[in-house]
Amino acid sequence: MKSAAIYFTIVWAIALYFITTEESFAQENISAAQWQEDLRFLQKTIHKDYAFLFKKVTATSFDTAVEKFHAAIPSLETHEIKVGLARMVSFFEYGHTQIPFRTIVDDGVFAVNLYDFEDGIFIEGVQQGNEKALGAKVLKIGNMPIADALKAIRPVVPAENDFYFKGYGLRFLTSPAVLHAQGVIPELTDSIGLTLEKDGSVFEHRFSAIPLAEVSKGYGFTIANDTWVSAREQTHTPLFLKYLNEKLYFFEYLEDSKVLYVRQSSVFNDEKESLVDFYTRLFEFIDTNAIEKLVYDVRLNGGGNNYNNKPLIKGIMARPKINKRGSFFYIIGRNTFSAAQNLTNEIENYTEAIIVGEPSAENTNFYGDARKVRLPNSGINAYLSFAWWQDKPAWEGKDATLPHIAKAMTFTAYVSNEDVVLNAALNYTETGFILNPLEHLTQLFIAGKYKELKEVGFLLASDPAYKYYDFQEEFGTTGYRLLTNGNPEGGLFILELVAEFYPESVGALLNLASAQEQLKQVEKAKENYKKVITLDPDGMTGRSAKNKLKNLNKQ
Repeated sequence: MKSAAIYFTIVWAIALYFITTEESFAQENISAAQWQEDLRFLQKTIHKDYAFLFKKVTATSFDTAVEKFHAAIPSLETHEIKVGLARMVSFFEYGHTQIPFRTIVDDGVFAVNLYDFEDGIFIEGVQQGNEKALGAKVLKIGNMPIADALKAIRPVVPAENDFYFKGYGLRFLTSPAVLHAQGVIPELTDSIGLTLEKDGSVFEHRFSAIPLAEVSKGYGFTIANDTWVSAREQTHTPLFLKYLNEKLYFFEYLEDSKVLYVRQSSVFNDEKESLVDFYTRLFEFIDTNAIEKLVYDVRLNGGGNNYNNKPLIKGIMARPKINKRGSFFYIIGRNTFSAAQNLTNEIENYTEAIIVGEPSAENTNFYGDARKVRLPNSGINAYLSFAWWQDKPAWEGKDATLPHIAKAMTFTAYVSNEDVVLNAALNYTETGFILNPLEHLTQLFIAGKYKELKEVGFLLASDPAYKYYDFQEEFGTTGYRLLTNGNPEGGLFILELVAEFYPESVGALLNLASAQEQLKQVEKAKENYKKVITLDPDGMTGRSAKNKLKNLNKQ
């Protein structure tokens, strides 16, 4: 599937490069009424031809946002209107449905590359002249704390989930147009001050804007050259960053450990070797060498043509010596998107892979394959998805594929070239590790092993290897499902566990109190409503508990 959202693929990059100066000139000179006509054209086109995109959001909420933006257009500058149009298209939260980043950065981008590491957002790369800031942690963008700035720009990013935002969204923080339009900075400017922390000191550094074409990076990482400097120590290159802009895929045999490492960073064919030929060469190597572990790395893979996935899946399934638990490891991450998500779904469905890393950037079932819709007055191209890809049953659809073993880079590990994600795969030993914690807990519940369920559940919920699992949400949903479908005792037991596992969660306590009220355990319900009010006196959950307690006292 050709993914319109993958800014680093050759096809997409070429398509975006040819935004003409005539179009930019025309945008500067069209009237507010013409911009409003473009917005109405976009709105009507979506309702007429793409109404199926109203899956995560309602048509009413979209139309409300359109009306608010339509009314504001006469008071907005051109760059604010372009960002606003991008915000309207990103409303649907499908990464392929977007107005491209390049379209809204006519004013350039700041000469810095940011990366969201496990321990914060750091200056990963800079254009020369900004070395003082290299390797610093970002505290503020302008005068706004970084957390608030991220919230402010989020609506402009066509983010499928939080990890799409981490992988593809941070570049929006470097756009003067986006920062101004979203209220991060008070005016459009060609330089910005970032408040940074480095070596125990806090300081401000100003970055100037440069044309987007001057940025030197690949897959989110700085490519060091004559004008750009990377925070990463350059005397050694970890496997996942090797040949970054030279090869779309390669493999390397680690003979001492009998590990075969493969990085595939695209599902498009490399002009030097097709994927079919690569897979053929890969499996010939596997068949003729002593290999104890296969590590297949798609953490940088933003997609391509998912029809290219089939030979790989067939080849792995045909080789039981590698397709078994503990011998096949599959690395995913924040750039795993589009056709790489299709590949990940198939790996999960048909192989014995242990998945390592961060969650993927794509929903497991998603709308992809975007058509270009040209707005009549401005000439801006919006890309709207039309193809529904469903590799998983509807009830198994998730925001992302979650790894069995959670691992993410810290800044310190990155700069010193320590690949903690790969190390997790290389150092894995089979000791009965629970690959599917929710399924395991479900089986304990079905078997009536409540004591073991409680003990194991607490351990899993506090284990960093499972940190991407939302046990509170999953347990809570399961508890209410049982409660309302003929098993109130089981449902109450699960909700009691949730409240015990998460004593700081007012939501978990409110759910438990509601269940107790429903089961006529009035005194227990009152006691827990009072606890919620104490913990959250001024919040929405606390107010809800007050209302419920008030009604209960009237009975």
